[in-house]
Amino acid sequence: MSEQGYLDGAQMASAFQLLNSRDLIWSRSIREYLLGLHAEPTDLMAWNADTTRLPYRLHSESLKHLYLRNDLAEGRYRIDGRPVAFADLNLPVFLVGIDRDHVSPWRSVYKLHRLTGTEISFLLTSGGHNTGIVSEPGHAGRHYRFSTRCKDAPYKSPDEWLALTSACEGSWWLCWQQWLAAHSSKKIIPPALGDGIAVSDPPGTYVLET
Repeated sequence: MSEQGYLDGAQMASAFQLLNSRDLIWSRSIREYLLGLHAEPTDLMAWNADTTRLPYRLHSESLKHLYLRNDLAEGRYRIDGRPVAFADLNLPVFLVGIDRDHVSPWRSVYKLHRLTGTEISFLLTSGGHNTGIVSEPGHAGRHYRFSTRCKDAPYKSPDEWLALTSACEGSWWLCWQQWLAAHSSKKIIPPALGDGIAVSDPPGTYVLET
């Protein structure tokens, strides 16, 4: 990165694949190279292949402060000279973990319960790092667990939480939508723009430009 000035998208994709090489490298190589079986392309596969570069300073400082030193969790991370601490949170939090996430293991995500006393609604959904989040309604075989810890309530370990929280079938998006509705103010209708005259049909003509 210091030589290029950035981390290339393909390099980042390779790094994430190495975190879960059994599923993302070797099983794919066996299926496609040895067996000649090629998966049908999906919208998620297309999105995952649309990589972007990361500036050197952004990526290196994120790795150093947020991962290696864990400064945010320890209250050492500073913005404009002031420390940022989870203990200062006083708003409701909707926290999502994924049961087969190889990048952010759900028990590590759950640790936010120990870092703040604010209200946390924790949801554990099925899937992997990407498929767990992109879990639209109607997708077969999806399920999730959900419960809310009230502000300043006693701490439960991840395994205690798992044993006490029953599974719900379906997409977690609907649960999220209900949480958002419960924590939102009344609907506000935005003012009309351009006297209600549309310049062009969605998504606009800019997507056709080269």
